[in-house]
Formats: sequence, C-alpha cells, structure tokens
Amino acid sequence: MYAVYRQAHPPTAVEFSVYCNFISSQENNLVVAGTSQLYVYRIIHDVENASKGEKSSEVKIRKEKLEQVAAFSLFGNVMSMASVQLGASNRDALLLSFQDAKLSVVEYDSGTHDLKTLSLHYFEEPELRDGFVQNVHIPIVRVDPENRCAVMLIYGTRLVVLPFRKDTLTDEQEGVVGEGQKSNFLPSYIIDVRELDEKLLNIADMKFLHGYYEPTLLILYEPNQTWPGRVAVRQDTCCIVAISLNIMQKVHPVIWSLSNLPFDCTQVMAVPKPIGGVVVFAVNSLLYLNQSVPPYGVSLNSQTTGTTAFPLRVQEEVKITLDCSQATFIASDKMVISLKGGEIYVLTLITDGMRSVRAFHFDKAAASVLTTCMTPMESGYLFLGSRLGNSLLLKYTEKLQETPIEEGKEKERQEEPPSKKKRVDSTNWSAGKTALLDEVDEIEVYGSEAQTGTQLATYSFEVCDSILNIGPCANASMGEPAFLSEEFQDSPEPDLEVVVCSGFGKNGALSVLQRSIRPQVVTTFELPGCQDMWTVISSEKKEEAPKGEGEPTEGEVPLATPDDDDKKHGFLILSRADSTMILQTGQEIMELDASGFATQGPTVFAGNIGDNKYIVQVSPMGIRLLEGVNQLHFIPVDLGSPIVHCAVADPYVVIMTAEGQITMFVLKSDSYVGKTHRLALQKPQIHTQSRVITLCAYRDVSGMFTTENRVSSTAKEDTAPGTQPETETVIQELSHVMDDEEEMLYGDSGQFFSPSKEESSRSASASFSYSKDSPHYMVEPTHWCMVVRENGVMEIYQLPDWRLVFLVKNFPVGQRVLVDSSSGQSAAQGEGKKEEVTRQGEIPLVKEVLLVSLGNRQTRPYLLVHVDQELLIYEAFRRDVQQGQNNLKVRFKKVPHNINFREKKVKQSKKDKKWEGVSGEDAAAVKGRAARFRYFEDISGYSGVFICGPSPHWLLVTSRGALRLHPMTIDGSIECFSPFHNINCPKGFLYFNKQGELRISVLPTYLSYDAPWPVRKIPLRCTAHYVSYHVESKVYAVCTSVNEPCTRIPRMTGDEKEFEIIDKDERYISPLQERFSIQLISPVSWETIPNTRIDLEEWEHVTCMKTVALKSEETVSGLKGYVAAGTCLMQGEEVTCRGRILIMDIIEVVPEPGQPLTKNKFKVLYEKEQKGPVTALCHCSGYLVSAIGQKIFLWSLKDNDLTGMAFIDTQLYIHQMFSIKNFILAADVMKSISILRYQEESKTLSLISRDAKPLEVYSIEFMVDNNQLGFLVSDRDKNLMVYMYLPEAKESFGGMRLLRRADFNVGANVNAFWRMPCRGTPEGASKKSLGWDGKHITWFATLDGGIGLLLPMQEKTYRRLLMLQNALNTMIPHHAGLNPKAFRMNHCDRRSLQNAVRNVLDGELLNKYLYLSTMERSELAKKIGTTPDIILEDLLEVDRVTAHF
Repeated sequence: MYAVYRQAHPPTAVEFSVYCNFISSQENNLVVAGTSQLYVYRIIHDVENASKGEKSSEVKIRKEKLEQVAAFSLFGNVMSMASVQLGASNRDALLLSFQDAKLSVVEYDSGTHDLKTLSLHYFEEPELRDGFVQNVHIPIVRVDPENRCAVMLIYGTRLVVLPFRKDTLTDEQEGVVGEGQKSNFLPSYIIDVRELDEKLLNIADMKFLHGYYEPTLLILYEPNQTWPGRVAVRQDTCCIVAISLNIMQKVHPVIWSLSNLPFDCTQVMAVPKPIGGVVVFAVNSLLYLNQSVPPYGVSLNSQTTGTTAFPLRVQEEVKITLDCSQATFIASDKMVISLKGGEIYVLTLITDGMRSVRAFHFDKAAASVLTTCMTPMESGYLFLGSRLGNSLLLKYTEKLQETPIEEGKEKERQEEPPSKKKRVDSTNWSAGKTALLDEVDEIEVYGSEAQTGTQLATYSFEVCDSILNIGPCANASMGEPAFLSEEFQDSPEPDLEVVVCSGFGKNGALSVLQRSIRPQVVTTFELPGCQDMWTVISSEKKEEAPKGEGEPTEGEVPLATPDDDDKKHGFLILSRADSTMILQTGQEIMELDASGFATQGPTVFAGNIGDNKYIVQVSPMGIRLLEGVNQLHFIPVDLGSPIVHCAVADPYVVIMTAEGQITMFVLKSDSYVGKTHRLALQKPQIHTQSRVITLCAYRDVSGMFTTENRVSSTAKEDTAPGTQPETETVIQELSHVMDDEEEMLYGDSGQFFSPSKEESSRSASASFSYSKDSPHYMVEPTHWCMVVRENGVMEIYQLPDWRLVFLVKNFPVGQRVLVDSSSGQSAAQGEGKKEEVTRQGEIPLVKEVLLVSLGNRQTRPYLLVHVDQELLIYEAFRRDVQQGQNNLKVRFKKVPHNINFREKKVKQSKKDKKWEGVSGEDAAAVKGRAARFRYFEDISGYSGVFICGPSPHWLLVTSRGALRLHPMTIDGSIECFSPFHNINCPKGFLYFNKQGELRISVLPTYLSYDAPWPVRKIPLRCTAHYVSYHVESKVYAVCTSVNEPCTRIPRMTGDEKEFEIIDKDERYISPLQERFSIQLISPVSWETIPNTRIDLEEWEHVTCMKTVALKSEETVSGLKGYVAAGTCLMQGEEVTCRGRILIMDIIEVVPEPGQPLTKNKFKVLYEKEQKGPVTALCHCSGYLVSAIGQKIFLWSLKDNDLTGMAFIDTQLYIHQMFSIKNFILAADVMKSISILRYQEESKTLSLISRDAKPLEVYSIEFMVDNNQLGFLVSDRDKNLMVYMYLPEAKESFGGMRLLRRADFNVGANVNAFWRMPCRGTPEGASKKSLGWDGKHITWFATLDGGIGLLLPMQEKTYRRLLMLQNALNTMIPHHAGLNPKAFRMNHCDRRSLQNAVRNVLDGELLNKYLYLSTMERSELAKKIGTTPDIILEDLLEVDRVTAHF
C-alpha cells in the first residue's frame, strides 16, 4: 500500500524560546521553536486597533503585541535551543540540537530573508554510544554567558565543547579554515564526564556560572539513584560539580563540588552577577549554593521531613512543589517562577553585605498558562511558551509603595474584578464580541511584595498578547457546523468542521477548526452577464440613513462612529460586455437611470481618488471624474487602441491601452475655482522596446520603499525587514499641521496615545512609534508604478517622474528572491534586446500584478503575480547593498503556497472566435482582464487580498504579521469580488460565482482567521479527554475531568472496603486525583447544555467514549446512535479493579423557557458494573464490543440490558478498538495489533491475524484504498505504520501474521485519527480522477497541535513522486542542514529484525517543488524523465481530493 503524508496544519505548541538580536543588530527578536517549526517575532508597541469602530473604549489600553517576522520549517524536531553572538558579528546565531546527537548553528541571512547554516556538528558514531542501541537522552545545549564556548551533552555521558573564536586571540592559535577565511568556530572536542569522576552519571541539568574568569560549567547529577519509595534507606543522592573549561589547553579541572543534596533536585539556575552562585530547584525544597559561602536551603512543604538530612529552614507562608516548574531571572536578585499549576511567583534573593543569600522571599503574583519555557524580553516583558495552552506575552510592572503589607494585599484584592472585566473586552482575537481566547483566566492578579529595605515592591502581571495553540490534541471528532447559509446546504460535498480536545487542566479547551471560509450570505441576486464589478465610496453626506436602524447581526461591532460613515459604499458599478449598470447602495439597492456615470459601454475600472472624495470611472475610450453622481469632467483618451487596464495610487491614475501604451493622470486642484479638483495629463517618458502587458500602481506608507541609503557603512550587512536604524534619512520632519491625507492615514488625533518619555526614547532605537506627538516618525507616502513587459522584464518606477529604480529580468519564471539589476540598465537597454526576444518563446506571460501593503500599519508590502498558469506571492524585505543611490532598497522573497491556478484547457476556442466577430473584440479584451486580485481594507476587521478564480482564496495579514491563506471553495469558482460596507451589510463583501449569482455576504466573526485554519477556541477550564458527535441530535458529547485533592485512601478489611482519612499537618500537599464527568455541548453557541451533566464516581476514570450504532427497532435502518462510555474504578493495589459500561441515548425534550438549548438531554439506558476494567469500546454490525480486562466481549443491547453474545481472550491491555463491517481492529498497549472477526451465523468471535512483534501502540485506524484494507498504527516513537493482511505472502505464515507494508516518522505523537472519503471530482471528471473514488483519507491530530493526513496513492504516481522526492532530497539546501530522508525513516528504539519499509511519500518535501522556479522545475522533471506539468498535476490533485472542512 502506497501513501502520501501531508501536514495540513502546522504544529502550534511552543517548547523553546530565546530573546536575541536575530534579524538585525538594532532590534531584539523573540525566537520560538516548537517541534519542527521556528518562528521569529518582534514586539510592536503601536498596534492599530482591530476594529476601528471601538476607538473610544480601546484608547485607554495600548497593549504591546508580537508581530511575526519570519517562519521556518525544519526536517527534524528541535531538542534544545540557545543563542550566541559570534565573533565580530553584531547579530546572534542560533544553536539548534536534534535527536540523537546533531548540532546546527544557523543565522538569519539578510540577503535572502532566510536561514543560513553556519556549521554542522554530528556525533552519532557508534563508539560514542557505548554499545547502547536505545538512546533516551536529549542533546542539551548550553552557551557560556560571555559567548566563549557552547557545550552539548550527548548520550548523557559526553560533553561536546564547541569553542568560538574571539578576536583577541593571537594568530598562531587559529585553526584556519578554507582559503584564509577565518571561521568563527574552533575545532570541537569531547569530554567524557566519567573521566572527571567515575560516579558522574545520570546528569539532571547543567548551566554555565556567571562571574568566572574561564567558562565554568556546573553539573547537577545523581550517581546512585533512588525513588520516593526507597528514601527511607537511601536519601540525599544528588551532587553538583563545577568544571572550569580551559579551551586552548583542552583541560577541565573540577573547581568545586558538593554532594548529599536532596534526592529530588531537578534543575539549577545560575545567579547573575553581582551575587553569583547557583539556585538549585528540588521538588520540595529550594537551595542556594556558592563556592565560598555556606549553603542556604529552605523547605517549601512538609514532605521534606524525613526525606532529607540537608539542613533546611521552613519557608513561611508558602506551600508549593517545584516539579515541572519553569523559572527565569528578571533582575540580578529576582526570578519569576511558574509552577506546574500555572501559578506565577516572584522570588527575591535577600542578601547581606557580603553578597551571600540569607533569605528567600516568595510572592504569588498571578496565575497564568501552564508553562513549558520562559524568556525575559526587554525590561518589563516576559514570554511564557506553552505546549498545553496559548503562549503568552506578559507585561510586569513593579510599583513601589510606602504602605505596610496588609494594606497592600487589601488594595490588590479590591482591584481584581474591574481588571478582569477590562481584559475580556480588549481581546482582539475576533473582530466581534465573542472573546475567542481564554484570556479571562489567562492571568489572575494577586498582590506581590518584595521587601527592599523598608519599601515594598508590588508586582502586577498583565497579558499583552497570546499565540494560539490547539495542542495537545487528545481526541478529535468531525461534526456539522451549526450555521451554514441555506444557499450552501444542498451541496453534494458535506460541509464539516473538526472539533479537537486541546490543552490540559485549566488550559483545557475545545478547538473548532474549519479549513475553508464559509461566507454568511445576506442575500443573493441573479445578474447574468456581469464581467466585473466595483464598489465606490460616495462622498455625499446621506441624510436618509438614521443611526438606529440596521442593527448588526451575530456579534458584530455596532458601527456608530461618524468617521466610519464616510467609508460606506455609495455605488456599485457592474460592467457587462456592452453596457454598465450603476446601482446606488443605501438602505436599499436601486439602479440609477440618470447619472454622470457612463453606462453605454463596458467599464474598465472604477475607484475612489482624492481621499475618497471623488470617483474615477474608466471606459475603453476615456476617463470620467465624478463627485457623487455629478460628473466633474470627462477626458476622452485616444491612444490608437482602447484602454484595457487602469491602476490608481491616490492621487495618480495610470492607464494602459491594449497595445501597451501608458499614460498617467494626476489629480490637481483647479486653479480657477479653488474648490474642485481636475485630472491633469502627464505622459511618462519610458522606453517602448518591449510591449507593456500589465502594470500596477502602489502607494507606500511602510517606509520600506526608498532609494536612500539607510545605513552607515558599519552596520551595512544588518538591516533587515522592519528594522528602522537610527541613521534613517528617509524620514522627513513634518510640521504639527496635518493635511487631510495624513488624517486618513493615521486616523484622528485621539486614536493613539503618545508614548511617555522613557518609552519614546526606547522606541526610537527599537521600533518606530507613530503618534501625533512625535512627527519624526511619520512616513511620507511615496508612489511607485510596477510595469511588466512582454519580454519578461519587470520594472518599478518612482512616480511622478517615472525614474527606473528596480528591474528584474525573467520575472515570470518565479525566482525565489527577486534582486534588483537596474543599475546601468537604462542606457544599455537596446543591446540586450535581441537575445531577449529569442528566449521570449519559453517565458510565460504575466496576466496581472498587484503590489499591496498589509499588516500592522501597512508595513508589510506583498507582491501578487498571476503568470499564465500560476500564482506567485512575494514578500518585500529591506536589503541595502551599497550600490548607486538610485535603486530601490528592497528585495522580494517568494512565499510558498498551494493555490492551484491551473485551469482545464477548453477545446472549442476557435469556433468561439469566429462567432464573436469584430464587434466583440474589445469586450473580450475587457473580459479577459477582470482583476483576480481584489484588495480590501476592512472586512470584519481584516484587511488583505481576495484571490478570485477557479480556486478562490482569502489572503490575510493582520497586525500579527503572519500571512494567512484560507480557501473559500464552498461556492465554486469566483469571477469577481468587491468589499461592501453598507448599513445592512456592515464591513461585508460581494462576489459573483460561476452561475452569475451576486451574493451579498459577511464574514462570520465567531471564528478567528488569524490562524493556520480559521479556528474558534472554547475554553472549558478543565481537561477534555474525549469528544464525540451524535449525528441524529447534532450535539457533541464531551468527557472532561478536574483535579481534586485526595485526602482518603481505601483499605480492605476482610471483604469490606472502607476509607481511611489521612490526617497530615497543614504544610502537607495532598495528592490530586481526577474527577470525571460527561456533558453535552451544543454547536450552536458552544455552551454546555444545562442539566445534562453526568458526574462519575470518585476514583472512576473514563477510559473510552464513542458514538456507537447499535441495533434498534426505532429506526428505519435498524441502527441507532448511542453514546457509550467505558470506565474503570482504580482504588489502589489492594482493591480489585472493576469498571462500568454506560450507554446513553440523547433524547429530545420540551426546552425550558428561555433556554432553547435544553431541548436535548441524556437518558442513561445502561450503567452496570462489569467483571473487570472496561478499557475500549466499539460497535460491530449493530452489537457493542467491549474490552474488559484481558477479554473482548460482544454484547447485544435489548430492553436496556446487555446480553453477551461472544468473547475472546487477548493480550495485556486493549486500549483502542475500531471496526469496519464485521472486522474488529484491536490495539494492545504493548503487544501491537490484532484483527478479529465476528460471524453472525455461529455467533463466534475469532482471531484472524495479529502482529507478533511487540509495539507500544498509541492509536489505530483503517486505511481504505479501493478494495485494499490497511491497518494504520501510531506508536510511541512517533511513527505511523500500515499493516496488511496478506495470507498469500510466504512470510505471513498463511495469514497468521500481519505484514508491515508502510512506515513513516511523523515527528509527533498521534492520539486521534478520523477517516473520510476523498473529495468528489468537479464536473467533467477525467479518467485520472476516477481513481480517487474508493480511497479514504485518514486524518490525524498530534500532541503538538498539528493536523496531518495520509492518502493512499496509485503505484504509478507513487513511483514517479518517489523519484522526485529522492531528487529534491539532494538538490535543495535544507534548513539547518537536516536530511528529510533520515527524519522520515521509521524510528525504532529496539533492534528489530526488519528494515524500514517506507512506501510513504513526504508531502512536505514534495511541496517544495511548487516553490522552485520554472527552470529548476524543468531541470528536475527532466532528471526523472517526466514533465513539470505531470508532476504539478499530481501534487495539486492531492490537494484537491483532500480539500475538506
């Protein structure tokens, strides 16, 4: 069985973070790593409001946000990360370690806006492994605080020392690399820690110490291990040792050691200068150790009594444990500690005059997300990365006050409710009122004081921003969305959404994911024959629209602000082949008969100009300037051929004729009257050697487009996207008097706070703040025109004087980086002409370009290009190489995407042409030019570009900086699109589908679109274990659990069970145990349906919950859906383990008044105790199958009772079961999978076949490939394997054993699978696509918050793409030097007598083919003996058949 793997949703969990100068020396970046993804963020201090309607309420809270600057994906999981400044470079490089013992040093490459690998270190030789096959040790990287060397611990026993060259070294000590070019790295060497001390084993943590002359590494280890049950005889087993690394001599003496530390020490934190030394974290105690002072330790709870002889003082007022805690220093004597329950404490080290610590002071400051990593950012900010919840950017403030402690506590308590309330309003994750995020509870404020002399410092934390995380996905279910406009309800493909159980504990949530956007249709008109449309803002003040009417629907922002009124669209202009229709859009939409608009012929373009005051309408023969419906003047344009294209960058209008001639008009104020404006002609002087085929005009407010040299020669290498160095020459001084243009750009004066004194001085160096009080930072709008010629040259001209500033040859082939080659071009243009023409045959034509600025304050320019059969998207980034003064200081970096622009060729085109004759020719020219790229400024608070065509997509960039592409496949191909802001359709849009229907729609605001898939996260505040959709009643059953302290334990006295209450002192921390409950959640409001909750007994765990179809006489089909749950009662070792089976029906009842959701209720049909623990459930031909203990039983449900039908004995512990027809696939937790069959005639359950080798299974599902059935397994080592039943094969021993037919390493643990048929073919199915009919896609969600799929493939396609994959493996440089083939190999800890089978293609690597330029594609295709078209067809076909949700 052959298959292809695709990652449909990138993993969202965050595991590592560092704060360093990554992109440039001028600004600090937060670099975040989670599994195989690397993201780079910057803090922005001047965020524009998400919805401009809420200015009044939001102006008080100006919150910092994280803006994503770059994202990289790796073929390997990051195991550890650190940053280092190398040599003379003023940027930081990253050290990334990978399993088993690889280290890559990477840095940002400002020339290509990508990752550049500096060095690779590989230590996987067998002699370093000491003969061990299994490696459980993670390679840990640590960097010396003074950047002298880095150390990586591999295999738990060796230290790899990687010295960095410092410029101070004398010449004779250099290991010269290459042709005299000095490397930043000296040769690495390895220390075997057992040579320092033969007992140096089981290293728990290591850190470099501060304040030593040579790099000094402190190691925490446990030579003789113990555990809590053995503490009575062996305790205080941990030790520390500090070694001083002399890098030149390669000697490493031990300079300090200490043993007999408590056995539960987990990590060490090096204390910065001036205090120095180290803080050791143990689970129940906290120690401060320094070389020359006596140790100081405190016990944090009463568990330390009797478990350690280390001298500990009692720390008053705290009762905590430090296991799973994360900590970081925010000052030399203060650290922030986040506990495993999310509580945040500020710990102050109180020192005496001799700099030795004499006390610890703990203070509970807040409760926040469960933290995986913690990084202090610029002063006052802290980043908490999390695998279990959303990662947060926190702002902490220290308030000094003279009050005594008790009063301070009192004050904070009173402030709490209002501060909580404020936070809910200010979430900007959704444009509507629905707060998508669990930020209500993401931080709770407590008082926190740190005693400094007599003054008290109170810390308060607040959430500024969060990064969405949908992991760990424990379980998933497909369901139907509650809201779907009726226009889409009869579509042949079902519309589904995925609901996954995310998070853990108080970060538990349900995430509702929809991959495509479903518009909410307000109304539909049949208007056949329309070829293009525009909406324009009318400047006339309309009296007839009173404020009260048209209340917005569905959680949208009420639009009551007066400045929003000017943005309402007054006219809709529809262009047909021979006429134009003008509709006035107010309260209702009506056609205007008499107006200043041209209606006799088609319209080429219509838009606003002059600050939305005027309207420009361009017809094939001329231009009209209108104010409202009144025509101000008409300019007939005759350039020998009709106008076919027009672009506006206020105040410039650039038009192009069918023969490629360009003319520009400028809006100027009329000198006679003074009040009105007119269009003045300016003929550009540009050469005409090759015909211009398309153009676009661009108004830049990002300050990125400039021809000035930004940098002094020293920092030359370093300017990078978005940085604004101090030596900025482009920024002009502006007076305080603003003209109306600025008013439009930056809103009215009250919109943003001016920064306070110290803040503005900070932002001068790092970011640039836009505010009325600091006119230095205003960026003057600049105007540019991009022109593409027939010979494949793209040029950018500066308006108004048409000066060439950027030129790229062979533009349509799609190079990865567009680099300017305009210097010296203009003169030598003629010579190059001949060779250009000879190559012109193979260069495809560009149909359309659009240059547009998106993102926070429109600082991120993007370039969209429609080439013959393809869409190219580029992102502009700053690049300043000291060339001539007159070129544009940017480059463009290609953005990878999967949007399919390939259309089926239509055969009968010749006949059509004959019929059209001459009259229709200019109409055809206009029709062919309907713009595919439609910019919108504010649709439900989002700005971006809508991409029309056969595969319609929304391209969104919010102030968070990440480019999001969301498909909108629900209405087929979309011909044209326009934003539409109207009293009855606030911030909505219009579009025409293939059938000529005009739909007036809005974007549903309950989803957040600034995510890889549109998502809605519903906080449950408790762990969600299982979710299951009940089709008949359209509700979800969810199983959740909360932790409660346990104070009693069961004891058996004879046959009686009794509970013994444990009495402990008040500093004792009770163990926690889970309390489970099952409840119904309605997809209408995603709230729990009242009174449907079933609470399970104490000690009772739910082990499985599913919707099962059992035999029933109530339905026509004879089957009915029930919710079944299996539980087991765990009460310690003495009590026999039993379980229950619960079968619930979801019934309809009369809803309670005012609560429409209460129409559904649980009715428990069966809940009886079984002979053993119930560990797995499924249904098989109308019967219920349950795994109880070591047996599998098959039951029939009759009269609300289960009757046993058959049983079979199995392995150790069956924890998953699935069935197809009468086959049951059962997974054992240690012993792999078995296939069982139930035979109805003889009522027997029999074993068909099983896998004889041991395997630790996580989850299972079927793979369906027409008439072949595969059994898909995910295991502990993050592999996916496909087994098959092949009785003919010799090695299966006549079918007794299952054979492994495919395997693949996903790089993440998979717990949730679901399966669905491939998407049907669109009309006119080709032979090729018929092969997909019987195939099923198996989807899965990972514990890192990613979603992937496996799709069965035909062997022929598989072989072709396998050759391509092997070629790509070696042809493309991969980030951090990783090898995709090694990463995707089946990873096995045990030596098994079986080689990897592979047979699964890596879709992530294959997708890189789409990213190559045309020449590289042809070259690769030629290598493997095929054509680029066939390969692209194969790759995009996979996208098409899996385009669900």
